Amino acid sequence: MKTCLVVDDSKVIRKVARHILETLNFSVSEAGDGREALDSCMASAPDVILLDWNMPVMSGMDFLRALRDSNVASRPKVVFCTTENGMGHIRAAIEAGADEYVMKPFDRETLESKLQIVGLA
Repeated sequence: MKTCLVVDDSKVIRKVARHILETLNFSVSEAGDGREALDSCMASAPDVILLDWNMPVMSGMDFLRALRDSNVASRPKVVFCTTENGMGHIRAAIEAGADEYVMKPFDRETLESKLQIVGLA
């Protein structure tokens, strides 16, 4: 079973994403901020990370940079999931190492298509 780490400070977003991902046959774990997510990845890297941009403690961008600089065993695919839709934000996320980008709110069809793009659906 494929694994996904959902990183978002909103419990509601994590719950919605978990529900969608479980219908797509993913095993899902959650983190409320980038620091928690980094610890989780160091313990056991998922296949894909659904990553929020704006979070307390450690933002999505800071997490992404820290993940890329870490010695995590296998490099997960990263899908940024956020309300930030400016081209500058999208470009910065891709340059920092994100594989794909999805706007909130998202539905099952949108998320599934993004997962297909990164080779995991």
